Amino acid sequence: MTVRIVTDSTSDLPEDIVQRLGITVVPLNVHFGTDSFKDGVDLSADEFYDRLLNGPVLPTTSQPSIGEFAQTYEEVADADGILSIHISSKVSGTYNSAVQATSEAKLSCPVEVVDTQQMSMGLGMTVMAAAAAVQKGCDLEEATAVAKRASELAQCIALFETLEYLQKGGRVGKAGALIGSLLRIRPMIIVRNGEVHELAKERSRPRGIARLQRTARDFAPVDELAVIYSTTPDDARAVADNLSDLLPDSKEPIIARYGPVIGTYAGPGALGLGLLRSGPA
Repeated sequence: MTVRIVTDSTSDLPEDIVQRLGITVVPLNVHFGTDSFKDGVDLSADEFYDRLLNGPVLPTTSQPSIGEFAQTYEEVADADGILSIHISSKVSGTYNSAVQATSEAKLSCPVEVVDTQQMSMGLGMTVMAAAAAVQKGCDLEEATAVAKRASELAQCIALFETLEYLQKGGRVGKAGALIGSLLRIRPMIIVRNGEVHELAKERSRPRGIARLQRTARDFAPVDELAVIYSTTPDDARAVADNLSDLLPDSKEPIIARYGPVIGTYAGPGALGLGLLRSGPA
């Protein structure tokens, strides 16, 4: 029995994982003024961050259209089912587009759409768990249950250099208390119930990185761990090395990059973690 896994580009999944697990990624849109791009398709992360830092306007984003989702579903419909797994509906219209597309697409197989209440590699971890289950032979119902359980076990936390980008993008959510501090702080956020919440305030980047690492250990034991960065790969590798002992069976942490859509709100210098906590045996 074949199940196809679909997600969106806010999952920030590295390309090698996408290919290995047979995942189909629907890109969101990034707009710099009148210039529009497909996230990760015709705008690379390097090109995006160069524009973000040096361009005259800040970017905006938009979800894929219903038609784009419908076309994607039709392209992968040579299956017994499609499992479409997406960013929190509280911060993006992507999930709603995916749901509406199930009625628009001409399909001969069922489609399940999951709102993970996650973003970035919190979403990515959920997608990976479902895709791995499918490769082991799970059917659509079983894979959907795996995705829903994984979304409950996933955690997404981040250290930002500034909340400027999150605030201007209107995605500050429940972390609003971090704004307006007279101190020069490094804000830290955590995704809870599909929204961005305040985690901590740190006075320096080294203290923020140390807090990230302590928080990861607080969530142990974990089955998967990803370190995500926007513009500081060396910091990401150092954090991955520090936390590698958390993983079982000689696994290594994944190093991923915030793509253009998430990078629009995270900004340069962002460093985060995606974790999949170990569920009950």
